[in-house]
Amino acid sequence: MVPLDGVLVGAIEHTPGGRRLNHSSAISRGDTVGVASPMNVNLLIDAIVRQTTVLIAQLATAGGARAPLASIANQVFLELVRELDSQGVSRKVGADMFGLGLRSYQRKIQRLGESSTDRGRTLWEAVFHFLDAQKIATRNQVFTRFHQDDDVLVRGVLHDLTESGLVFCSGTGDGTVYRMATGEDLAHVRASGSHERDASGDAMLWAVVYREGPLTRAEIGHRLSLDPRVIDASLERLLQAGRIDRDAQGYVCHELVVPYGSPSGWEAAVFDHFQSVVKTICCKLRLDQPPDAKDAVGGSTYTFVVWEGHPLEEEVLRGLARYRQQGDNLRERVDAYNARHGVPKRHRKIIGYGGQCIIEEECEETVG
Repeated sequence: MVPLDGVLVGAIEHTPGGRRLNHSSAISRGDTVGVASPMNVNLLIDAIVRQTTVLIAQLATAGGARAPLASIANQVFLELVRELDSQGVSRKVGADMFGLGLRSYQRKIQRLGESSTDRGRTLWEAVFHFLDAQKIATRNQVFTRFHQDDDVLVRGVLHDLTESGLVFCSGTGDGTVYRMATGEDLAHVRASGSHERDASGDAMLWAVVYREGPLTRAEIGHRLSLDPRVIDASLERLLQAGRIDRDAQGYVCHELVVPYGSPSGWEAAVFDHFQSVVKTICCKLRLDQPPDAKDAVGGSTYTFVVWEGHPLEEEVLRGLARYRQQGDNLRERVDAYNARHGVPKRHRKIIGYGGQCIIEEECEETVG
């Protein structure tokens, strides 16, 4: 017996003058607007956090990789703080939401937002500049230099720097030696196998600019945990390829295409899928959805139980293929019309997402 789950979601963005604005919408139950109780919201948040950790764990181990996760909890805290700030939530209310006193809340933000040893710099920047100045340093020397910072965080930064190719390391334990990569080293790395990494990074940055642009250089840096030099090089490649543009408001992009089965850029595709679902749910949660958007903003999930020989098995399995074919055809027609007539200053961007998975199951007796 094969349960097959599918979800179709969609969101609308209004874009006046090229500036992206989310269209607000409501949580609706039938034709009424309902607001969930705090208890129900907490249950929903707990469930979403659990499912998100499943996704993060899967990504961290994909293809045999073991991505560093030491700074995830702190990153989640800082991202929540930034999002609450952007929604106009005061620091006092934010502190209360985290169960902290205002002073403790502000100190935690300061501690995580910059190195405790080098004020005014993030820990990543501080460790990078220390190694750049020293050229060669042992792990003990690094830990001694950043003794006021959490060892786990420092270790995570060192791992990121070595994985990125900006720093070389040799040895084991406390005697591990770190050396900054020279210009010649970096040129050799780029020539001998960094093309795939560059392509994946370019696609990820392309997706971020497409979905969240226009973005300034500083805003891109906040959204991607990459060395500034890597971001600058990626932006230059994308500009030269015509995938993104730059105007007075920042970097912008009007098209994102990651072909199905592409050997590079799958990270961007996963990010785009995930953000589309999140954006749709956020639009639906906002409380001023016009009546005519009832069937234009939202999502539906269907589960079908079929098995080999079931008369509707093939029709169910081809659901995703039909959605892709319909989407490709409609997009081509819309793009052709827009190319002939131009896009007005104020327009809508409608984001649709179709996903499907198959779960193999067995039951001890026939269900009927």
